[in-house]
Amino acid sequence: MASASALKELQRDLETKANDLSKIQKGKGYEIDFSFQLLTPIELDLLQEDANVYKLIGPVLVKQDLAEANANVRKRIEYISAELYAFVSISWFFAILL
Repeated sequence: MASASALKELQRDLETKANDLSKIQKGKGYEIDFSFQLLTPIELDLLQEDANVYKLIGPVLVKQDLAEANANVRKRIEYISAELYAFVSISWFFAILL
């Protein structure tokens, strides 16, 4: 039977691997969000200025001004870009260490 210290070491290793997997999944989520957000301004640019734009907030669609929608999308792109950059930077840092 394995000793208690060996089991604790295995548990710590498993928790570390689970945390690493969670970080990778988070980064992939940013990549997907970023790709989607890059398409949104293109679609908004195709609309006429008087077009109705709606934003999904929870279970409700709320009418939004086109200029406001464009501004919100651009802010989200900036935020997701920063998060994705941080994730990639950290990933490269750890890849170099290993």
